[in-house]
Amino acid sequence: EVQLQASGGGLVQAGGSLRLSCTASQSTLTTNIGWLRQAPGKEREGVSCISYKDSSTVYADSVKGRFTIASDSAKNTVYLEMSSLKPGDTAVYYCAPYPHCGAMGVFERVIPDYFLSADKGTQVTVSS
Repeated sequence: EVQLQASGGGLVQAGGSLRLSCTASQSTLTTNIGWLRQAPGKEREGVSCISYKDSSTVYADSVKGRFTIASDSAKNTVYLEMSSLKPGDTAVYYCAPYPHCGAMGVFERVIPDYFLSADKGTQVTVSS
């Protein structure tokens, strides 16, 4: 099973930008990678997903036009470029392998816990 580690979070003012990285322990050439987030008191939310087959992407409506997902297979890394950040984007962000990107929005409920441990995510805090 591929191991994934999210990084790059931090504290930023509303309107600012951050780039998150998801680094894999092995090649991601045959793995769909998705980003999801968990805010206190809220359900897990799928944010974006990129398909290994054709690099097609999926975005949650809440981040469309503001976030961009991209993959660098040479570095086994998937990035999430976040701009025009809002306080509502504050959450712990995780990355996980998805069976297919069409599962975003549903698969978050059944993602294995070891992808969502505290040390696997990265905190993003957006101040108003």
